[in-house]
Parts: sequence; structure tokens; C-alpha cells
Amino acid sequence: MSLPEIKDMNASTNLVDKSLFKYLIVIEPLGFLYGSAGRFLSPDNLVGRSGTSFPPSSATLSGLFSAAYAQEEYEKESDGDELKKKLKARLEPLYFAGPFWAKSDSPQNFYVPTPFNFLVNKGEEHITFRLSRCVGCKKWLNQKGESPTGKFESETWLAIEDWEKLQSIEWHNPPQVKKSPWKPIPHLHPQLREDERCVKIETLENNSERGSLFLENGVQLDPDYCLVYLSNEEIKDGWYRFGGEGHMVDVRCLQLKESNKNLLKLLTDNVGKSFALITPAIWGSNRLSTRFPAEWDGDRYLETLLTERPSPFRYRLGGEGKTKRLSRGRYAVPPGTVYVLKEDIPPWQEWPDEWFPKEGPSLKRWGCGLALPLPSAIA
Repeated sequence: MSLPEIKDMNASTNLVDKSLFKYLIVIEPLGFLYGSAGRFLSPDNLVGRSGTSFPPSSATLSGLFSAAYAQEEYEKESDGDELKKKLKARLEPLYFAGPFWAKSDSPQNFYVPTPFNFLVNKGEEHITFRLSRCVGCKKWLNQKGESPTGKFESETWLAIEDWEKLQSIEWHNPPQVKKSPWKPIPHLHPQLREDERCVKIETLENNSERGSLFLENGVQLDPDYCLVYLSNEEIKDGWYRFGGEGHMVDVRCLQLKESNKNLLKLLTDNVGKSFALITPAIWGSNRLSTRFPAEWDGDRYLETLLTERPSPFRYRLGGEGKTKRLSRGRYAVPPGTVYVLKEDIPPWQEWPDEWFPKEGPSLKRWGCGLALPLPSAIA
């Protein structure tokens, strides 16, 4: 299979029309949010910290949209078959991407994961080194032509308005990065009786008793910040239940405006030969996770990639009744991964559906592997 041809992106001058994503979904928690539990039992995980996952993936936002749209259609149409038909027609074209975060007073300038080829010295806030791939010597070298050593910050975020500075081959005015504006607060969570302030006691089949006090992996987001996702469809502003524990959040839907040219241009420009992921990427089949799509045949198209440890990826798939099905556990290539290809490829929104796994819905629907151009990754 050949790579898709790059189309003439100058056919339309309206960047909003050209962009698949047209809205920002801004989420502000009303109290704690939920961080999924750790994946391994360990001394750290006994207090719910090891391997916790936050913020919620775009699959979680997809669930919020599905529930809201289902309620809207149910209020207009009570017939079961017709209701399912109309709901399916609204859900199938949905696309999301994230998670990101921003200051509540400037959500258009949201923060995305810093590409792994940009290093920040431990304890500092400005990018120190920019690694570029030397194709001839097959090494990642910094702006001085050296391999940097030392300890560097991890899991940093970069303002989307500063992405342009990363693209420049010339290295002036390195941008500042930020750490996540949330912190985990595991706390004991009781289920109380309805008529008195005592923990519920459940009687088991062997007549023994079991209490209902459990440990919740609460996450506290700084009140001046919000979570941000990209969407191609809008949703009514309001309060919704969000995530596995159904905590309440305030949701605002903002339109991407033509004035936000930097972001729209990044989303619609060809990613070229080198680019970085800003969302997790799941490649391969539902039984095998790989580091790149099978169509990027290693010998023919892929030059190299710069990545870190994969992260677990799982989501609730739906099903009848209160208990939902869990998807097969997968591993995601982390956001920040940098790819260098041998040929130019078009913007993410034009990547063929065949590149994305399909497990029920296509994972492209959840912004799998959303990438932005990064020409400076090649020396």
C-alpha cells in the first residue's frame, strides 16, 4: 500500500472550513475528578498512585457526547428503532482529540505534550536542547551537534501558540514549558446508609459481612485551569457526569475561530517527513500493539522514531445494562513521540482509515495519534 498523495491545501482560504476540528470542549470539574487505578500491585499502588491515568482520554469525552445525544434524541423520538437510527447517524461522524489543558481564561491557547526531542534541564522551565535527526550519521544530536547528557524533566507541556518556535531550524528564544496543574489525592470513600451516617454493610453468601469503604483515586485540578479537547461537533453548555466515577463537571463548547490561525494552520498543514504526536496513538491489531501503522513499512517509509515507554490504554465499550464491557487492554505510543519518515505525508485529518485500528468504532474517532508538523526534527 502506498502513502496517500498530498492534496493542494490552498483550494480553500478559510482555515475553519478546512479543519476537521471546529470546536474546543472546555471541562471544569465541580470538585474532584477520577484517575483510573494503577495497573500493578506494588507498595506505591497500595495508596492508588502507581500507574494512575489522568486526564481522561477522548474516549471518555465520546461517552459524554453519546449520553447527551441519546437524551436529546429520546426527548424527540420515543420509537426504539427510529431512535437508534437517528442516534447512530449523529454518533458515527464524531471525532475528538485530547486530552489537553489550559488556563480557564485562555482556553484557545491550550497546552499539548512537549515533543521528546526537546529536553528541559531538571528544575528549569525553558527548553535547553533541541535534538534533530542526523540522517547521514543516524543519530539524534542537539543544536551544537552533540549528544546531550544529564537529567531532564519529564511529562512537560507546551502552549500551542509556542509550537511555531519548535518548527524553526534556527534556535532562538526557546519556549517555556509547564508541569501538569493537577495532583492526585487518594482518599477513603464510604457508601453510607440512606437513613443514618453509617457505612453500608453487605451480607455475603457465606453469611459473612463486608463493608463498603473503598479507596478512591481522586484528582484535584487547580481551580484556575481546565481540561480541553478538540471536537468536530458541538454540545450544549451545562453540567454533565464525566469519567468512570461519574463526577460532575461544567462543560463549555467554544468555536474555533478564523482568528486562531496558528492552531488551524497546524491542524490543516501537511505534517511532512517529521512530526510529533500530541495524543496517544494505538497502532496494530486488537491483539498486537505496534509502534507505527503496518502501512508505514519500516524499510520503505519509516526512517526512525523517538519515543518512550508505552502507556496502557483501555476504555469502556458499551453493552446492555449497568455493567459495561471493557475493551481489550492495549498499549499506546505516548504523546510526544517524534516520527521521521522518508516521504512527506498529508495532515492527520487526511490519513487513511486503514492506518487506524477498528475495535467497534475506528480509533481515529478518538484522535488516535493526532500529529503536528515538526520539520526541525531533521537536521
